[in-house]
Amino acid sequence: MEALENLMSRRSPAKLSEPAPSPEALARAMAAAVRAPDHGKLKPWRFLVIEGEARTAFGEVMARCLRRQQPDCNDEMLTREREKALRAPMIVVAVAKVHPRHPKIPEIEQVLAAAAATQNMWLAFHAQGYGAMWKTGAPAYDGEVRRELGLAATDQIVGFLYVGSIAAPALDAKRPEPDGFIERWTGSAP
Repeated sequence: MEALENLMSRRSPAKLSEPAPSPEALARAMAAAVRAPDHGKLKPWRFLVIEGEARTAFGEVMARCLRRQQPDCNDEMLTREREKALRAPMIVVAVAKVHPRHPKIPEIEQVLAAAAATQNMWLAFHAQGYGAMWKTGAPAYDGEVRRELGLAATDQIVGFLYVGSIAAPALDAKRPEPDGFIERWTGSAP
């Protein structure tokens, strides 16, 4: 797929199903991920791949997070939260391995590098014919979720990339015109 076509046609599908990306497709996506911009060559990204029965365990992690966030949640809400982990055959947890107080590279640049790596991976999956949805929500910002996933307290979850075969295409959504986001700076504040 031509690069600009890949960028312009990427969308989050409405539904994903089996099969998950093959080991070769995953390896290509990871190779694309690590080509992201990386100020200081810190390589501040890590990717936890969750497949098979591990998704059920991850669903329990998410349900515990919901209970912590909303102690009055009911069983139906907890079931819905658990089932989120089963919406795709593969979940990639994108992590920024932050080097706190680095003398030259601010933490925000490290997180942005991990996000750029995640975007590269997403586009690589799309170029290979797979669909992906980038999700965050409360579990992405919960310290206990990080601990249960084996991450350090300084790590930041950039997102959960749900990946699989496209079972239902994305719903039509009008994209904004780029001109609405472009401003010209002329050398002084308005």
